[in-house]
Amino acid sequence: MAGGNERITKALKEVWRRSENSLCADCGKPGPDWASSTLGVFICLSCSGIHRNIPSISKVKSLKMDHWDDAQVQFLAKHGNAVTKAIYEAHIPIYYYQPTYNDCQVLREQWIRAKYERKEFTEPGKQLPYSDGMKEGILWKRGRDNGQFLPRKFLLSEREGCLKYFTKQDAKEPKINVKIDVINATFQPVKIGNPNGLQITYLKDNKTRNIFVYHESGKEVVDWFNAIRSVQFHYLKVAFPIASDNEIKNRLTRKFLKEGYMEKTGPKQREAFKKRWFTLDHRRLMYFKDPLDAFAKGEVFVGSRENGYSVQKGLPLGTQGNFSWHYGLTIVTPDREYLFTCETEADQLDWIAAFTSVINQAMTPQEYAIEAYFKFKS
Repeated sequence: MAGGNERITKALKEVWRRSENSLCADCGKPGPDWASSTLGVFICLSCSGIHRNIPSISKVKSLKMDHWDDAQVQFLAKHGNAVTKAIYEAHIPIYYYQPTYNDCQVLREQWIRAKYERKEFTEPGKQLPYSDGMKEGILWKRGRDNGQFLPRKFLLSEREGCLKYFTKQDAKEPKINVKIDVINATFQPVKIGNPNGLQITYLKDNKTRNIFVYHESGKEVVDWFNAIRSVQFHYLKVAFPIASDNEIKNRLTRKFLKEGYMEKTGPKQREAFKKRWFTLDHRRLMYFKDPLDAFAKGEVFVGSRENGYSVQKGLPLGTQGNFSWHYGLTIVTPDREYLFTCETEADQLDWIAAFTSVINQAMTPQEYAIEAYFKFKS
């Protein structure tokens, strides 16, 4: 019997060591040490918890701590991540967001359920709830002034190329009507205080406007997210006919490069530093009094190194403004210097790394136009 167990353990390790099984089949995290004995995939601990909530589809076991019998190991050997992905990920729409281990729970759970429970990607041309160019429904939206979440009707239309929301169910005119190409959407469960919290941003008169929404159903809010990406993708295909699908995919919704509190001072650099919430959305650095404010108190354009932008550790000698945080950094632009302080050295280094990544990228023609607007405004 002991010899049989050794043989099974050896066979299990051989399958586990295959290069195709070195990353979690669902989120890509290196070194998965769990597997589904019914699906044949190798997964990480976090994804195994999601699988455990779908017991009719997936039975998970630890590769290190649980006992595996001969039939289960043979099943894993016949399947594994490559074979199983070829079945369950055969027809993923190009615009569909495939989350990684850095993404929030609702995105990862709905991705796993979409694959194995709903089998959304097993057949070509399948009608999906986010693929027909139109979505209408209720989302709970945070009030701009009172902070209350109230149900609002939202309408997304590929034909009109826009997203609208209405303050009343029977309202004929929308409260907003936003062109799809100026919209971004990113999940913000911690900031919004809801596991299904979604932040929608758009440009209005070249200023960023934030809308915070959620839905009780994780599936519904992720469907809205992918519906926005679908409509954006098809809009951009028409707008940029020679661009490749991958180029267009990279223009769809994006996460913020960094968010968090810093202190800032004014242009004279003698005023007291004030604590503000900062969001770096590629080349737009926005600051808010509160993380859930609808509009930024101000925005700074962060250009490229070749155009005279840089980030420096510390504050200029002789900085006079009072500040309570002592880890400073300076953004240098062609027109002025912006001074910030961070609470910890780790925050300071993270912000410097985020700014450096932007500054090291060459600017696009569209970004030169944005820079010109910022200079005109100031």
